[in-house]
Amino acid sequence: MATLTTVTPKRFTLDDYHRLIELGFLTENDRVELIRGELMQMVAKGTPHSVCNTSLVYEVTILLQRRAIVRGQEPITLPPNSEPEPDLVIACNRCDRYLSGHPNPGDILLVADVADSTLKYDQEVKLAPYAESGISDYWIFNLVASCLEVYTQPYQDLQGNFGYASKRVFLPNTTIPLPGFPDLSLDLSRVFPNY
Repeated sequence: MATLTTVTPKRFTLDDYHRLIELGFLTENDRVELIRGELMQMVAKGTPHSVCNTSLVYEVTILLQRRAIVRGQEPITLPPNSEPEPDLVIACNRCDRYLSGHPNPGDILLVADVADSTLKYDQEVKLAPYAESGISDYWIFNLVASCLEVYTQPYQDLQGNFGYASKRVFLPNTTIPLPGFPDLSLDLSRVFPNY
């Protein structure tokens, strides 16, 4: 009689992940990100996603004018085992521009993702590690519904799950203040494609 064997996926630490990159097992062409110890294949971006992301990075960079560092589709480090690559990050200024290491939760003012085919992934998979890491502001540019989902107030429930206590929705014809910069507002009509 055959016995059933349980298959357990291999979970990676940040050190494991960085070592795979150093050894050449993972390259920029692999398009993966580390989420809670798992290597997640990133989906190819369509034209609306690319246009929205390009506009977002452009508009935020102009608004901030060297008051913070704007990173587009670059890794952030969320100990102990996540290194996602959000579409936009606003991080505190550092003279080395994060050459010594990717921004970590204490450096981050805003994380944003542009979502069409990845909407559920951004809402259900990536949101929890951001909340667990204490990222105070997570934005999803929802291209399916043509709105911006703004998540704030990270929390942990009694079952140990992480999320955000507040979710607000903004339409493309509005402006919204940038987190950490109450004097600066982003005109969403300049970001959403076809608006």
